[in-house]
Amino acid sequence: VQLQASGGGLVQAGGSLSLSCAASGGIFSLYSMGWFRQAQGKEREFVAAIVWSAGSASYADSVEGRFTISRDNLKATVHLQMNSLNPEDTAVYYCAVRSKGGSVRSAADMAYWGKGTLVTVSS
Repeated sequence: VQLQASGGGLVQAGGSLSLSCAASGGIFSLYSMGWFRQAQGKEREFVAAIVWSAGSASYADSVEGRFTISRDNLKATVHLQMNSLNPEDTAVYYCAVRSKGGSVRSAADMAYWGKGTLVTVSS
């Protein structure tokens, strides 16, 4: 199983970026896909996730109202639209899959991880 993330880059504060993550290799059990991020010197934290079957989304308080997560069922891809970015959003963003039910916010319970993609927001 591979998770291929794309997007990210450098943007000024107030700007927008979009991330995508495509799953391949045959995920037979997919409960949720989502994003975590890790800023330099900090622990990895939950950003957003979507429960695959229901399409219900969850967000961290810090991104609620600014970020939107969506999915493409046919392509097994999840997208993260990030608006009104600020320097505190600077981090490496990781895509993750949870294969069974439970908290979509727990990094410890993710079954698969993609390689991170760097998002840098300049002030």
